[in-house]
Order: sequence, then structure tokens, then C-alpha cells
Amino acid sequence: MLSYIFQRLAYTAVLLVLISITSFVIIQLPPGDYLSSYIRQLEASGQPVDQSEIEAMKRQYGLDQPVAVQYFKWVGGMLEGDFGRSLQWSRPVSDLIGERMFLTVVMNVATLIFTYLIAIAIGVYSATHQYSAADYGFTVLGFIGLAIPNFLLALILMVFFHNTFGLSIGGLFSPEYASAPWGWGKMVDLLFHLPIPMIIIGTSGAAGLIRVMRGALLDELRKQYVVTARSKGLSERRLLFKYPVRVAVNPVISTVGWVLPGLVSGGAITAIVLSLPTVGPLLFRALLSEDMYLAGTLILLLSFLTIIGTLVSDILLVMLDPRIRMERSSSAH
Repeated sequence: MLSYIFQRLAYTAVLLVLISITSFVIIQLPPGDYLSSYIRQLEASGQPVDQSEIEAMKRQYGLDQPVAVQYFKWVGGMLEGDFGRSLQWSRPVSDLIGERMFLTVVMNVATLIFTYLIAIAIGVYSATHQYSAADYGFTVLGFIGLAIPNFLLALILMVFFHNTFGLSIGGLFSPEYASAPWGWGKMVDLLFHLPIPMIIIGTSGAAGLIRVMRGALLDELRKQYVVTARSKGLSERRLLFKYPVRVAVNPVISTVGWVLPGLVSGGAITAIVLSLPTVGPLLFRALLSEDMYLAGTLILLLSFLTIIGTLVSDILLVMLDPRIRMERSSSAH
């Protein structure tokens, strides 16, 4: 197991280098750069453009140098813990991301737990109660969850709560705690505001995984080893969770690799609608303003989450499915 993890970590390092090059090149593809966007904003607002200021900013951020030089300057800084300086915010990228990272992690972990608990529980129930009224009901709710975009669901719930209860469900804090230092009161306020965005962002993912879990478990329940175990008098609950569920959960666990970064990037529009102070809206603004260091670092972070999510799903599959361990040991011999 340890050798497998070390091998995957080595692959991860190589992939991150390749992804950093690709992401930095892609950010440079649109015509112009941050200064071009900045000049257009000044001209649109009727403010004079100071050419000396523009030249000074070019030298400060290295925009007068070739793309390759800018990339190696960025990578060299990252090795020292410096991810560059945001052109739009005029602040270190690490500070901007660090301010939102804690809330992003809390939001994503809560959503991930909600998504998988709901998906596995409902998937198991629907498979073991096939064609029942509850199965049909969960199927309808699942299709509705897949059909309605998260940001539209957020808008519907915001209007509903405002018109019905006079409450605003936007943000992760009440106004009095938004800029307050961390303490017990602010933590409780965060937990109070967390369920609504957690449910909204996790709904579509859970709806899709319910169908996956239901289909995989139905397929396992029809196999001969289940029929044989049942004929030998093994209790239904023990039979269900000892064999079929452990095998059927594999396709669900394997989705961790794409679900984890999708909660950050895919929930960006929803986070904007709900005014959530997470990384998603920051990435959206960085891409719009061509803020290359901030956007490049965030894309690299999402890629890292994808790789880590895939590694976690592979390790979980090896732990949960004895057949995978047998295949690995036989291939090693």
C-alpha cells in the first residue's frame, strides 16, 4: 500500500508540473493582458490613462518579459512559497486565497459528506425497494435535481425564504459576524448558515450518484453469490452490507476525483448568487480580468484537488474491494 501511494505521489508531482505549464499558457491565449483590460476600464469610465504608470506596472509585474520568463518567475516564486501578486487586487495571491480557503474547505467537506451520505443511503433503499412508491418518489426527485441548475435552485430558495419567512439565505454569516474575528459565536453562526448552500450545491451531485448506486446494487443483487448466500440462511441485512453494497459502492467512490474540484469550480456561479466568500467567485473574477498569477494559482489548485481526489478514491477502492487487492497481489507476482 505504501509503495503504491509513493508511486502515485511521484506521478502527481510530474502531472502538476505539466498542468502548471498548460494552465499558464492557456491564460496567456486571450489577446491582451491585465493591463489591456485595466486600460479599457479607465477609458470606459472617462479617466485619463497615465502611460508612465502603465510602464511602471509592466516592469513591476514582469509583463514586459516573454511568457516563458514570466512562467519560470512564477514557478520559482512558488518553490519559495510566493505565488505571485494579484494584478487586480494588488495583494499577494497567497493572502487572497488564504482568506477564503478555510471557508472553502469547510463548505466543500460538508457538501461532500452530504452528497455521499444521501446518495448511498437513498441508492441502497431504492435498490432494495425496487418499484415501490418511495423508489418512484426518489427517482422523480433525482431527475428534478439533475434538471435544475444549482444557481437556479439557489434563486428559487432565496425568493421563497424571503417572501415566506422574510429571511435572507445568502452568505455564510449574519451581518454582525461577517467582519468579526473568529470566536465561538461566529462558528455557531457559520454552522447555522451552512446547511442551505450545502444542500443547494450538493443536490445535483447527489441526484446523479443515487442513480449510479441504485443501478450498481441492483446488478449485484441479481448475481449468483447473493442468491447462494441467501439460500444458506444468511440474514438479509448482513448479506446486503457484507457483500453487494461493498461492491456496488465502487463506482460511487471512484467519482471523488471529479466531485472534489467540481465543488469549487462548478459551484462558482452558485457561490456568486448566494454571496459565498469562497474560492469559486475569486477564480471567476480572476479569469474575467486576466489576472494571470491569481488565475494560474487557482487553476493549479483545482488540478491538485482533482489528482488528490483520484488518489483518495483509488485508495478507498483498494480498502473496500478485496478483489482489487487480489488483482494487485497477483499482478505483482
